[in-house]
Amino acid sequence: MASSHYSGYFIGLMSGTSADGVDAALVNIKNDTLIVISTRSTPFSPSTREAILEACDLKPLRAEQVPELDSELAHCYAESVTSLLEETKLNASDIVAIGNHGQTVNHAPDATPPFSLQIGNAKLLADLTDINVVSDFRSADMAAGGQGAPLAPIIHNHLLRSSTENRVVVNLGGIANITILPKDLNETVTGFDTGPANGLMDYWINKHLSKNYDQDGAWAANGIVQEKLLMQLLDDDYFKLSPPKSTGREHFNASWLERKLEHYGQINPQDVQATLCQLTATSLTNDIKRYAADCSTLIVCGGGSHNKELLSRLQQQLPEATIESSAKHGIDPDFVEAIAFAWLAYRHMNNLSGNLPSVTGASKETVLGKLTQPSET
Repeated sequence: MASSHYSGYFIGLMSGTSADGVDAALVNIKNDTLIVISTRSTPFSPSTREAILEACDLKPLRAEQVPELDSELAHCYAESVTSLLEETKLNASDIVAIGNHGQTVNHAPDATPPFSLQIGNAKLLADLTDINVVSDFRSADMAAGGQGAPLAPIIHNHLLRSSTENRVVVNLGGIANITILPKDLNETVTGFDTGPANGLMDYWINKHLSKNYDQDGAWAANGIVQEKLLMQLLDDDYFKLSPPKSTGREHFNASWLERKLEHYGQINPQDVQATLCQLTATSLTNDIKRYAADCSTLIVCGGGSHNKELLSRLQQQLPEATIESSAKHGIDPDFVEAIAFAWLAYRHMNNLSGNLPSVTGASKETVLGKLTQPSET
């Protein structure tokens, strides 16, 4: 491994498929040892969230809407960075780089040619913060024939792998993904997106109860799973694909769900919520049983790690596995991905690869991201 010339403070920024806000993590990295210094979550305004969801759901947009949102998000990201610096009494000059994933608005790894678009105006962010920004993490992997996602498995491997038990890290954002960590350290790490996690449930409860998410899964818990609907939801080609594979709101979105529901007349909205919760649990379970049947422990992170009903349904279907939060391993479940992009910025600055070809399907390991420096004043 190349020697690490750049070390010290890095900031990771993540706004994911839930589109609920910006997660920021300030970390200190020296000699590949990562210590989390501070974290912060900043919600998007309702108008910003709505604009993101419109873009993600591929609704017709005015030509200027995406550039407007691109710059608006840079200001949101800069606000998160500024708040972190104020809280920790650090200066911009103390930070080596910001790793900014950006907001995915269209992920199409199987298109011709494949592409994945994240917005968040790296140049504006660099100038607003006066800090180096590493962004556009997916394109180098895709240029090497990979899916460009998921990218967090590299930090799961670094922080959560065990030599004594087989583990699966389950990230429950808008979309669910798993990272399979064999206890045999000579075995490769694998992982992929399994399908929807919170995204459809968030949409449905917002539509019917005007809430952004189902607290503890309480609404789903009091509904009845409609087996016929569940089977129809599971009868989607994505679930039949073999990894490497990745997906997003481009596929599993409000329009997808509403099309499925057209075949039903009157159906209790709460029963739909219960069925969507079961969809997440079952699609996850099917893949874990297929690709990681010898898993001893599931380590959950992401917003869905707080959904007690979802975790209960996972446990029912995987009775032999221990299911626990990444918090038990010293990592706040809400900030695992933000930490991952701080780590990927560190890897980029030191010219180290950031992808796992065994996860993404790329033909080779490659340095991820593009560096944007602030303008000189």
